[in-house]
Amino acid sequence: MKILVANRGEIARRVMATARRLGHQTVAVYADPDAGAPFVAEADAAVRLGPAELAASYLSVPRLIAALEASGADAVHPGYGFLAENAAFARAVQAAGATWIGPKPEAIEAMGSKIEARRLAAAAGVPIIPGFDTSQDPAALADAASAIGYPVLIKAAAGGGGKGIRIVHEPAGFAAALREASTEAERSFGDGAVIVERYIQRPRHVEVQVVGDRYGTVIHLGTRECSVQRRYQKVLEEAPAPNLPDATRAGLQTAAVELARSIGYDSAGTMEFIVDDETGDFFFLEMNTRLQVEHPVTECVTGLDLVELMFRSAAGEPVAVAQESVTFSGHAFEARINAEDPANGFAPQIGTVTHLRVPAGVRWDAAVVEGSAITPFYDSMVAKLITHGPDREAARRQLATALDGLVLGGLVTNTGFQRWLVDQPPVVAGRVTTRFLDETALPPTPPPALTEAALAWRTTTADTRGPAPWAAMGSFRLTPHRPRQVVALRAAGAGGVGAPAETHEVEVDASVAARWEGVGRLEIVDDGADAARRVAASVDRPGRSVAVNVGGYTHSFDVVSRSERWAPAAGAGHGSATAITAPFPAAVAEVLVTPGQAVGGGDPVVVIEAMKMLHTLSAAGAGTVDEVRVAAGDQVQSNQVLVTFADPES
Repeated sequence: MKILVANRGEIARRVMATARRLGHQTVAVYADPDAGAPFVAEADAAVRLGPAELAASYLSVPRLIAALEASGADAVHPGYGFLAENAAFARAVQAAGATWIGPKPEAIEAMGSKIEARRLAAAAGVPIIPGFDTSQDPAALADAASAIGYPVLIKAAAGGGGKGIRIVHEPAGFAAALREASTEAERSFGDGAVIVERYIQRPRHVEVQVVGDRYGTVIHLGTRECSVQRRYQKVLEEAPAPNLPDATRAGLQTAAVELARSIGYDSAGTMEFIVDDETGDFFFLEMNTRLQVEHPVTECVTGLDLVELMFRSAAGEPVAVAQESVTFSGHAFEARINAEDPANGFAPQIGTVTHLRVPAGVRWDAAVVEGSAITPFYDSMVAKLITHGPDREAARRQLATALDGLVLGGLVTNTGFQRWLVDQPPVVAGRVTTRFLDETALPPTPPPALTEAALAWRTTTADTRGPAPWAAMGSFRLTPHRPRQVVALRAAGAGGVGAPAETHEVEVDASVAARWEGVGRLEIVDDGADAARRVAASVDRPGRSVAVNVGGYTHSFDVVSRSERWAPAAGAGHGSATAITAPFPAAVAEVLVTPGQAVGGGDPVVVIEAMKMLHTLSAAGAGTVDEVRVAAGDQVQSNQVLVTFADPES
């Protein structure tokens, strides 16, 4: 069979891996920014979709069907995101004579609207959160919200990913929050309908993985905990969900199977629930009629390949394993590795992967290899780091060790944040709610790891044969006491996109011994220290660069001659007293001001979109708008001026 994967990046590689193992051929589709991506190179064939307009390429059903017909593929796997839950796309694939590797379109439609999904869940006897949708009389909505009891949650009826969501704590803010959520839902999903529900104060986000076939069989593959979230997007997942009362766990699994069976579900899918951490009560949230990003943790604890199960269901085979035969072994964690800056509001980042070393003994599902470019056009997730141990604590410690050993240089990522996260007491105890990151102060960005980088460079240089080995480091001199070497290091994007580049001259005491312990591991022994320090490191001597991992953070540097002069990059930030500038490449989603308009400090000025996220840029202080240099739909570059303000002195 020849399978076209209608997706990109990490999930395209993941689907292709199973296809190859089963002896199938694979076809990739790609937009221009992905022409050199690993998933394209690994496919047996590839079809170009076109340029990277945000509304085209991977979201274009006509282009994908044309690629299907041109490639001669027999089947389509949609991955996740993009069109994975689009019933019209599933039908178009079937109309073209190909097999849709996913649930039947009717099941996608049934669960595609949260309003309809709530109705079906209630009909199946599955608990739902008290609430209502906005199809009723608009004049009665505020009274209906008060009847539920504040706080209430307003969320988009279509779509997901944290868009179109507002929490309202008192009646006075209801009307404005309803309007904002509906507007964002319309912009993001083309549907402004929203649902209003009681807001659970101590919510956990727990999922149940289900698999069904065409013959009415549905089984569950246990639970997953997905409560560690920022902006309603998952960051860290694990299986099984810890610290659930037995009755709650059994109830979740039974409810998931019954609801899936009630709609004739015939593929892999996920039932998502809110669990009240105080009472153990659970409520249906939504169903994702597709593969989930976090599916590897379920695969680790069950030993089953979910992509293979999807292939077999789509081919008309019955579910290959009976419920009583499903076994669960140990515990698994998954850390999403994103190109984003946690110290700057998790702003998405771009760049090129200059160094990549993955520790042994882990599962690494990645979109990137060394040399991969991270562009502003798509999601910020670049990889997933998965560990599996005999119990939860063993798996958590393995994840911590793996994050200490991972080197991902050339761009700012959340690896250091993830390393901090896995040691937080609520995570260690398995008592996290979805509000955890909102209620917890995040760690500051550490200073550049200059000494470690200099030692890594010095060690590789000392091990290199040839004339004048110290010349590449800038200088070498002898003192009456001990030799020292000076290494000139230029920080490579340590502060995020647009941050000034700084050059440091690091004087390394030659009595500090450093040696390579193995691939990518540097042992540092200082005669003044009690014990050796070990860091993960990567050195590219031809490219004159070095990256080191300290505390989970990868610090990347260019090694330069002391005689070189490096001009600082343009200033970071997105606002000043005189202008609003773009903090990174993006598309303008909305311009909220006009020339001559007075604004106050903190007032929203421009909304931009990058890596599938909206970012509001606000005025730094009071002023009057002078020029508006962009319009909705414009593509802008990092540090580009978007709006200027009149000089108050003029």
